[in-house]
Amino acid sequence: MPDTAERIRAALERELVPAQLSVEDEGARHAGHPGARAGGHFRVRVVSERFRGLTRVARHRMVYAAVGPLLGHGVHALAIEALTEEEEMTL
Repeated sequence: MPDTAERIRAALERELVPAQLSVEDEGARHAGHPGARAGGHFRVRVVSERFRGLTRVARHRMVYAAVGPLLGHGVHALAIEALTEEEEMTL
């Protein structure tokens, strides 16, 4: 069975067809955190044209919708950076 980071990656690739995607497991930074028992802490950076014209909140909703089944079942916390390709190029 794939680890949680791989499952997050697969879900985001399937739903958002990203030009760039990184999934970082930040679990070691949260050792001992009581909520961590429900799953790990992850940081994702998604660059997708599907975000074009959407607000930050709408983009985050898309990410949460993609990984929704993992919340509470492998994922406790998710930090999100969601950009279009154009926005990524200006950073």
